[in-house]
Amino acid sequence: MKAIILSAGQGSRLGHLVDDQPKCLIDFNGRTLLDRQLDTLEANGVQQAVVVTGFHDELVNAAIAARKGGPNVRTIYNPFYKVADNLGSLFIAKHELEGECLVWNGDTLVSRSLMRQVVDYDCEGICVTIDRKDDGYDDDDMKVIEEGGRLTAIGKRIAQGVNAESIGLLAFRGGGSDQFREAIERAIRTPEGTTIWYLRVIHQVAQEADVWTLDIQGEEWGEVDFPADVEAACELTARWDAAEKAAAA
Repeated sequence: MKAIILSAGQGSRLGHLVDDQPKCLIDFNGRTLLDRQLDTLEANGVQQAVVVTGFHDELVNAAIAARKGGPNVRTIYNPFYKVADNLGSLFIAKHELEGECLVWNGDTLVSRSLMRQVVDYDCEGICVTIDRKDDGYDDDDMKVIEEGGRLTAIGKRIAQGVNAESIGLLAFRGGGSDQFREAIERAIRTPEGTTIWYLRVIHQVAQEADVWTLDIQGEEWGEVDFPADVEAACELTARWDAAEKAAAA
């Protein structure tokens, strides 16, 4: 299995934290967000990773070159990261969408046990990893409507019937990667193509074919979009680090 990590954006909602570096290089207890993603892949047997870069790509390349061990990593530069949304990053990397692969947002941290569920889940086609909330979903959540493990709608503007959210980690098996790549090709050629999220394409696919969901409720993960998220992610990763040390002792 191969992972495609979308790390082209600056993450401007994080303010001065990303003046001189992309959000994937923010440090969380001694390891960057990107390092933690790559380490999580390695711990679960994913030996290939493709990182789509953009803002300060030279820093990302240098950070990857300085790593010791881990997955075999290569980068693809998205020159349109300032003017196109993340569908543009996947269009640039579309030739990597083949066979068994993951697509992972570059601002999302997941526990190793969560990633294990995604890697082990034997579901042909397209699978969106979802979580549940007891207290409702806010405007920034990527909301999902699913029924019996099948996704029927996904998007931030869904108002009714929401029963899950996407965590920004998708798996493709069988013909799923080919199906997604073809849908990306069609979507990027529309008048709004450069302005939409790739999950909008998943929504469109789900209106015509099966798109599956994997419910990881109870597992730990975090998204880094705002300054408050950085503090929460530091606490989360510190807890993970402590558990890893305890397990190794």
